[in-house]
Amino acid sequence: MTTTATKTRRPAKTAAPRKSMEEKKAQAAALHESIATQVEALRDSDRWTAFLDFAAAFHSYSLNNVLLILNQRPDAERVAGFRKWQGLGRQVRKGEKAVRIFGYSTKKVTEEDENGDEVEKRIARFPILSVFDIAQTDVIEGETDRTIARQLTGADDHGIVDALSAYLDGEGWTVERQDLTGGRNGYSDPEGQRVVIGNHLSPEHAAKTMIHETAHVLMGHVDDLAEYAEHRGLMETEAESVAYVVAGLVGFDTSAYSVGYVAGWVDADVELIRSTAARVLATAHQIAAILDPEDEDEDTDEADAA
Repeated sequence: MTTTATKTRRPAKTAAPRKSMEEKKAQAAALHESIATQVEALRDSDRWTAFLDFAAAFHSYSLNNVLLILNQRPDAERVAGFRKWQGLGRQVRKGEKAVRIFGYSTKKVTEEDENGDEVEKRIARFPILSVFDIAQTDVIEGETDRTIARQLTGADDHGIVDALSAYLDGEGWTVERQDLTGGRNGYSDPEGQRVVIGNHLSPEHAAKTMIHETAHVLMGHVDDLAEYAEHRGLMETEAESVAYVVAGLVGFDTSAYSVGYVAGWVDADVELIRSTAARVLATAHQIAAILDPEDEDEDTDEADAA
């Protein structure tokens, strides 16, 4: 005897009412302000105090060394020597490739001056040093992880990676997925006009990183590497703020990563975050229109009506 299974039909999902452009602009502005609010809350927490103690251990590198670091690891955040990392409770992974920078030291020498007298002088030396980025390290067992940005784990990229890849391709850029070493998430290569996204990322984190890197491209952050190195904190804040706002408009929350990331780059300066609003929101709306072309059509209609 043949039996036929009866399928229960589920009611079709009712599409949410489409928001007007003005409603989306208001939502985007509220999302950007929420970054500042959450950074302010983080600043008053024990997590931030622990992070500051951690961050205080790092050197401030010269512009030349920053450029050297970025040429070797475009997404490097904090670098230190092998033993320095151990002292901070983290271990450099076996097989990680060191970043080479110039150190500074002086050597005392004795020379004769023009009168034949012996005088001591100090000669500057610039030895080559090996350092590693925090992404090349892991927390040593039993130590506390004092980082403040947590990876996203969502299983949906909301169509963002393909949509922004197609857009960048039309602008002469290529998007590549690679097995990035040392936990790197992604980077933009202006010379090769490439955006690289790590294969290890969850779909949701890959989407966030894709928005972040597209923001760098659209905002001109990667046009001049020296300019980027000099103003990196501001530019990283802008790009990550764009990622947070666009993700919020699409319907997912990146605050677990974005709030700590932004706070770290601007030293939790809430007013500096707020000062980026105009540029961040303009770029966020540009990317939102790429993801949903109907937004661009509506914006054009409003401009024509005005």
